[in-house]
Amino acid sequence: MAHPIAQRRLALFVLFFLPGIGISSWVTRTPAIRDLLDASTAQMGLVLFGLSVGSMVGILSAGPLVKRTGARPIIVLGISSFVLSMPTIGLGSALSMPLLVAAGLCLFGLGMGAGEVAMNVEGADVEKALGKPFLPALHGCFSLGTVVGAAAGIVFTATEFSVVWHLLIVGAIAFAAFALVIRAVPPGTGRSIETKPAEGTVRRGPVLWRDSRLLLIGGIMLAVALTEGTANDWLPLIMVDGHGFDAELGSAIYAAFAAAMTVGRFVGGRIVERVGRSRVLGGSAVLGVLGLALVMVVDNQIVAGAAVVLWGLGTSLGFPVALSAAGDSGPDTAARVSFVATVGYVAFLVGPPVLGFFGEEFGLRAALILPMVLLAAAVFLSPAAGPRRGDRTDERMESA
Repeated sequence: MAHPIAQRRLALFVLFFLPGIGISSWVTRTPAIRDLLDASTAQMGLVLFGLSVGSMVGILSAGPLVKRTGARPIIVLGISSFVLSMPTIGLGSALSMPLLVAAGLCLFGLGMGAGEVAMNVEGADVEKALGKPFLPALHGCFSLGTVVGAAAGIVFTATEFSVVWHLLIVGAIAFAAFALVIRAVPPGTGRSIETKPAEGTVRRGPVLWRDSRLLLIGGIMLAVALTEGTANDWLPLIMVDGHGFDAELGSAIYAAFAAAMTVGRFVGGRIVERVGRSRVLGGSAVLGVLGLALVMVVDNQIVAGAAVVLWGLGTSLGFPVALSAAGDSGPDTAARVSFVATVGYVAFLVGPPVLGFFGEEFGLRAALILPMVLLAAAVFLSPAAGPRRGDRTDERMESA
């Protein structure tokens, strides 16, 4: 029988992989869903608003819920919402009901937002128990899921396979895998036990906002999440509109970005062990800044395509390594991971639309100055992710 930690690791690998497949399945079938709904661009924007609403509710409620119930119930809620969202989106598309599709996307966003925050809390707890980097590989599983889901979506699109059956299959596979692994996730991770203050004392409020180190790590997370989210939402259009690629090549370059993210996350754990979190965050941010600068400034398709790989590699480790640093930044690991994860997921949601406003005014290539400047600032903030004195677990992760 496998050791409990090994079971938890495997369960989390699967649980991170499933949302990756889900989000890429939805994205690759968006054109077909738009046609089934006979929706205009503005109407699709309203449909997509359901995803934003669900995501924000899930993200902002996840931290307090995890603190009250532990991570496992929120993971169950998140994956269940994701599983239900797939047939809801498919049925709404088949019946040409935009409101039903929006409701499905709201379920999907709720599941992704709440579930991923809770899964990161569980992953940070496993990483502490292991005493070595684990979160990069977890996020690598999410990236691998997006690659697998995108490949399947491209095949289904090319063969004109039914959107309804495609999403039903994804939902069924996700439910089966979830049912197999959820028992390995222990109850109670991240739950805080409320204690009554001693008589004559005043209960102190949350101190996270007063922790300068945690705030600096949050600044790093803001930069790397915005940079990653920019690629997820805008990269194909940047390549098509900004560099003259056709639509197929634009999608292929996005696939190259996703592949670079996946590779970076799977090999990143060993790099973190060798050189330390702060150096990895600083070095990868420099790599990402270089990639963004080349895409923005150099008017050459070959250079732009190669620069996207640098962009992907430079961004790949930012999110998981910043979460790992947050978990080790002080007491109450779950609250710290939830705090920084919330910053990251809010940046994913809010950042790309802001970039769209800049792009409308100055062009998408010029708008890349925003994530580039923030990522450059992250280079100087990266020492905050270094080890605390006397923290042996953290020092093991920082030393060669």
